[in-house]
Amino acid sequence: MNYLKRSIYTMLFTVLFIGCKHHEEARRPISQASGTFMKKSADRNKKLVASEEDVIKKIIKNNPKVKYYATRKGYWLTYDQKNLTDTQTPKKGDIAYFNLEIKDIEGKIIYSEAELGPQTYYVDKQDIMMGLRDGIKLMHKNETVTFLFPSHIAYGYHGDNKKIGTNQSLICTVTLRNFVPDPNATGTIARDSTRQTTTKQTPKPIAAKPSAAAKKDTLNP
Repeated sequence: MNYLKRSIYTMLFTVLFIGCKHHEEARRPISQASGTFMKKSADRNKKLVASEEDVIKKIIKNNPKVKYYATRKGYWLTYDQKNLTDTQTPKKGDIAYFNLEIKDIEGKIIYSEAELGPQTYYVDKQDIMMGLRDGIKLMHKNETVTFLFPSHIAYGYHGDNKKIGTNQSLICTVTLRNFVPDPNATGTIARDSTRQTTTKQTPKPIAAKPSAAAKKDTLNP
């Protein structure tokens, strides 16, 4: 009887062991395939970025009279109208008011300024095109800047599901009309400032100290 039990346990253990081994071996090709796919995808993206940058560099080379500046984020810009007096630029917590025109890399208008209308952007708090998100923070008030954005910092693979297609580089012209602090973010400071101003304008009367002899008031004789 004991021999029969041992035989059954041995068979069950063998079946489980073989099943687990088979399962592990079956998963290896999936993992390898996944790693290969990721590598190929990364290689394709690198080639795409390099190709788009080559096109942008040709545009810059063919316009030697226009001064373009390369940025650390991988896009280029040129000033159509520069503000040399102001030093402030938009920062997180500001509200930026700007106009925008979007063209394809060949210069054909996709969205005109009139079609888009005045734009309002809560800096670093709204989901907008990555390039604009960074570029607006480089601008001064009343400046007009033209940006050359590769697709990976524009609308990427998906486009905007309207007029901007897959992996499309863009030329964006931005006029920053104004930017101000978000009143909702600085409401407490504003109230404190108002209270302090009011206190300065209407100071509380100070009680007169008793004295042995009254002095003549020089303002009201």
